[in-house]
Amino acid sequence: MSWNSLLSAENIGKGILLVTILVVWLFILHVLKKTKLDFWHFVVGGAGTFVMSFVLLRPVLTEPLARVVALFNSLVGQITGMYSTYYKYGTIFIDSVSGALSLKIDFECSGIIEILAFLSLLAFFKVYTVAERVLVGIVGTLVIIVSNAIRLTVICTMIYFGGVEQYYLAHTIVGRLVFYGLSVALYFYVFTKPQIIKQKVGSFHYDNPK
Repeated sequence: MSWNSLLSAENIGKGILLVTILVVWLFILHVLKKTKLDFWHFVVGGAGTFVMSFVLLRPVLTEPLARVVALFNSLVGQITGMYSTYYKYGTIFIDSVSGALSLKIDFECSGIIEILAFLSLLAFFKVYTVAERVLVGIVGTLVIIVSNAIRLTVICTMIYFGGVEQYYLAHTIVGRLVFYGLSVALYFYVFTKPQIIKQKVGSFHYDNPK
């Protein structure tokens, strides 16, 4: 058997496996919807959508997202002169007080995981209508991109004034705290607050001013 035939057989096997998993996932979603287990429908639907979109879209979207984040980040660099961003290559150059440093906006910094997770959960969040989910999805994606750019700006600023020795503290701790703090605020306003407002307890309704 030739190498091409083996490769084709392997691809066919993977295709059959993916289709099988997709059918099982859709069947589980159908059962959860019929039995009105809304919470589990939301969890299973969001998790499945995230896994599939991550496998299919990550190789395609990671580099473009990194460039978009770099483009937003470059605005502050151009205004302040603290660093230079080459968004076409996803690279940031910082001439700090203790030497120069280059940062590469890679897979982790692109925000692809956070964006796909957000959109996957939003797709099954039935508090919104379909049109509202589309609008919130667009706005939420922009918020995540800008939040990521803010995180990079904080990292660059700390390195510029504190030197390359600040890289670990800026990138691993402060930058992540800034980004996840903004992400928590986004999740609160998109998922938690609307759920509380529309929730009814007996005759009491949160969005009823009376």
